[in-house]
Amino acid sequence: MQEFGKSGMAVMKKVKYVYNANTLRYEKLVIPLRVKLLRVLGFLAAAIVTALIIVAFAFRFLDSPKERIIRMQYERSQQDINLISGRVRDLEQKISQLEKRDNEVYRTIFEASPIPDSARQKELEMENEVRLVASMDQSELVKSIISTLNKVSARMTFQEKSYTEIEGMIRNKEKLLAATPAIQPVANRDLKRIASGFGRRIDPVYKTVKFHAGLDFSAPQGTPVYATADGRVKISGNLGNGFGNHVVLNHGYGYETLYGHLVRLKARVGEFVKRGEVIGWVGNTGKSTGPHLHYEVHKGGRPIDPIYFFYNDLSPDQYQQILKLAASSNQSFD
Repeated sequence: MQEFGKSGMAVMKKVKYVYNANTLRYEKLVIPLRVKLLRVLGFLAAAIVTALIIVAFAFRFLDSPKERIIRMQYERSQQDINLISGRVRDLEQKISQLEKRDNEVYRTIFEASPIPDSARQKELEMENEVRLVASMDQSELVKSIISTLNKVSARMTFQEKSYTEIEGMIRNKEKLLAATPAIQPVANRDLKRIASGFGRRIDPVYKTVKFHAGLDFSAPQGTPVYATADGRVKISGNLGNGFGNHVVLNHGYGYETLYGHLVRLKARVGEFVKRGEVIGWVGNTGKSTGPHLHYEVHKGGRPIDPIYFFYNDLSPDQYQQILKLAASSNQSFD
């Protein structure tokens, strides 16, 4: 069979021959239709499989334009979330420092009770927070950040309230200082009148060791006794409790002072007295073995060593001297 090309010349179609060993002749190769169909189907199957592999690879490793935009938006949102999370952590650290300074410095100066952590809502432990964030999807992470910001806002509200209270304390600082015992209740320039100190002392009557809740100042009967801080007279009289004629002053801010064994009283119940004002005179009334003043300082209902409240009228050297006198173990006067 001949075919004609573009130039008009005859082109011979290729014909394949195979050697037949039985007939010892070259015979023309004829491919059956079934084989041709199988070859075509095999080619098509290989092409389809190859196309599927290419498509799977493209979907796995290559993004479509829409997917590329979505991925960029997701990465940008992740960066924003990480930035916000970092700022939230910085804010929590700063608030924690403010809370610590508030409790350990400012409120200590004004002898105010610290705000409990439960009121400020304790921040989560960092390890738990990291594990929690790692297990969240984007929407849960956003909700978690919003929740954390709400907690931080609540803590800031409590902190603002605390600073408002401290501002009021600063305005009342002068009143607080005036209400704090700060001088000796009797004139004691030579520092020789402290006869018995605070703590366990020998009882002069029962000769047993008992707790002595104040200081004993030996002084002649009739020596003036002074209020050691501004306050209102709570008790003035003899209640039969061993203190004889005695005065109790309520200074506010949790402070009270007691002046016992007086021979005569000047202060009257309900009267307001100023620091340094005479409230009575030294005597020997009640359970007493000699003229003296028994002086106590109470804070929140508990006795405190009065030796720590003489800083207004003593030099450092005098204070050290009086500390030694008060610390000596001896017999009390009451």
